[in-house]
Amino acid sequence: MPAPTALRRLLPKPPLWAKPPLWVAMYHSVTDTADDPYRVTVSPVRFARQLHWLGDRGLRGVSVRELLAATAEGRAKGLVGLTFDDGYADFLDSALPLLRRHGFTATVYVLPGRLGGGNDWDTDGPRKTLLTEEGIERIAGAGMEIGSHGLTHRRLTEADDAALADETRRSRALLEEITGGPVDGFCYPYGAVDPRVVRAVRKAGYGYACGIDPGPLTSTFALPRVHIGENDTSWRLTAKRALHPLRRRHPAELVPAPAGPAAAVLG
Repeated sequence: MPAPTALRRLLPKPPLWAKPPLWVAMYHSVTDTADDPYRVTVSPVRFARQLHWLGDRGLRGVSVRELLAATAEGRAKGLVGLTFDDGYADFLDSALPLLRRHGFTATVYVLPGRLGGGNDWDTDGPRKTLLTEEGIERIAGAGMEIGSHGLTHRRLTEADDAALADETRRSRALLEEITGGPVDGFCYPYGAVDPRVVRAVRKAGYGYACGIDPGPLTSTFALPRVHIGENDTSWRLTAKRALHPLRRRHPAELVPAPAGPAAAVLG
């Protein structure tokens, strides 16, 4: 009887997309959770417990840029992508200190067309302040990745070509002026994405983009993510992590990835 290692060599190799997809957590606001019909707010206490949950399991939270680079180099084991949509000002006082305490990094997707403004798109939710230019500079200076969430939080699948170019290309240019460095990542507002929007993001020069549940569009330019909320206690996080490979398994070659670190594939 052949040795186990020899037997494994005789078995057919699984297809590329059968490997577990990267785990990328999606957060929004970290502050008091009262009156939040959209369930996008996590209290600082719950967020701290969720970070402890990661650390207790030998997992480290990193930015998506770092996660993709590590994947390309074959050293992504134990890394979890942490993302924060909308660019809420509470990230500075609530999320950033906790991330730094754990030695974690994250990606913050901001709206350069609404600097210092509010979340007017959430018609039924509480008013929340967005980051200013100074706040974005402080976050970047603390080692966090800054990405674009478009200019104004517009649903890009409904935008005309001119607006789509503004929301992708112009938002990147504005953020690079603020941060003084390259902006590699984009995040689709509302998770709304189609092939036309993916092409616009690639044409704008981004290296990757995040969605929510992009289905057959899943690729480096439509990364799936897991929503994390106030109700995600330890057992719920364990279940979400276990089920993620089953829910997010799609062929990644449908939208070709660029060369370089961001070309790491995702299931």
